[in-house]
Amino acid sequence: MAIRISRVLQSSKQLLKSLSHSSNSVDVPKGYLAVYVGERMQKRRFVVPVTYLSHPCFQKLLRKAEEEFGFDHPMGGLTIPCTEQIFIDLASRLS
Repeated sequence: MAIRISRVLQSSKQLLKSLSHSSNSVDVPKGYLAVYVGERMQKRRFVVPVTYLSHPCFQKLLRKAEEEFGFDHPMGGLTIPCTEQIFIDLASRLS
């Protein structure tokens, strides 16, 4: 389990590096990352603090995202496989 979490965090750091070099990085302040949430083609973009990455509930979503999509998103963010409402509820508990 610790190895898997380490791999998720390492992948997240790589994602943050790629965000800082992308053209969309202007929209993402330092200390935050872009995630895409939603079903099928109707994904909504959220900008969340990187501190979320260390929370166990968010790590479960990251593992699920890795299994379903990998960590490469064509729009420069991370795709989270859940509904917007579930993500909003989680984000409100984390903040």
